[in-house]
Amino acid sequence: MTIVGIRCDAGASTGVGHLVRCVALAEELLARGVGVRFLSDLGGVEWAESQLVQRGLPWHPAPADEAGLVAAAEQLELDALVIDSYTLPPAQSVAVRRTGRPVLAIVDGDFRGQTADIYVDQNLDSVVDVEGALGLAGLDYALLRSSVRSLRPPAPPVHTPSRTPKVVAFFGGTDAYRAAPEIAVRLAQTGAPFDATIIGANESLRDELHAVVPAEGQRFEIIPPTDDLPKLLSGADLAVSASGTSTWELLCLGLPAALVWVVDNQILGYDRTVARGYGAGLGRLGHLGADAVDTLHGLLTDAAARTELARRAWSAVDGRGVERVADALLATVRSPR
Repeated sequence: MTIVGIRCDAGASTGVGHLVRCVALAEELLARGVGVRFLSDLGGVEWAESQLVQRGLPWHPAPADEAGLVAAAEQLELDALVIDSYTLPPAQSVAVRRTGRPVLAIVDGDFRGQTADIYVDQNLDSVVDVEGALGLAGLDYALLRSSVRSLRPPAPPVHTPSRTPKVVAFFGGTDAYRAAPEIAVRLAQTGAPFDATIIGANESLRDELHAVVPAEGQRFEIIPPTDDLPKLLSGADLAVSASGTSTWELLCLGLPAALVWVVDNQILGYDRTVARGYGAGLGRLGHLGADAVDTLHGLLTDAAARTELARRAWSAVDGRGVERVADALLATVRSPR
């Protein structure tokens, strides 16, 4: 059996975006009879741990240095390593490659010094051109979980003005920058009717969300992180989220999205997505004003605008990125370097 190791970031401060896309790739590999072993410190984030446990994916503490990573690769009998980390010292991937094991690096524009046999940059309009390495760039390689892919509609959804819009707002498994309450306030300020489900990542955030007073015709349901998020999204008329890895899930579902950018590494993806008309831009978290409220109001009250956003989004991501990345990785494992 081929065995692939995955070394990725996850935690209260780093979020779970790296883990989510690695889980998507792991699902595809498992479906092909490949063994997968995670090497990751999950930062005590219960939701992150549950993603591995419920899929039967074993995980081990992240080795501290290159010698430890090579030793883990030997002990776990890894044939290849996937890395998805903003903090991993480049010397660790170099050490693994010296053992003859191919390395696939999932990156977001900046390689952060990593060297690899395959680079995957799933971001919109990305380019990877590294001599001697295979570059897989753009939305054709978006790594989406099976729970999302299975809910992709056969055609872009058409929105009608006859019902109160259903809204889902979420900001990752940790919402480290406390976006949810700010978005709830801006939604309420629109004065437009809606039925909104907002995910509060922890008890403190949920308490703050419960304090937001909706206007007439508006309803908030505040819930903790849930594995049913893809189902919630598939039944929604509008999503509000941070620009990041989850954006490509929204596009695949053909779901109109209003996006904010939270940290600097989200700016480029945010700008490109909004410029292409794949999502509506609200601006920078912590600096949302009247323009953001106006944008939300327009999306809540204009079904035709949502339909057009849905059409563009659905056409951008076909959901088969994990298949293409798995093909490339396994071809490298089975070929002499």
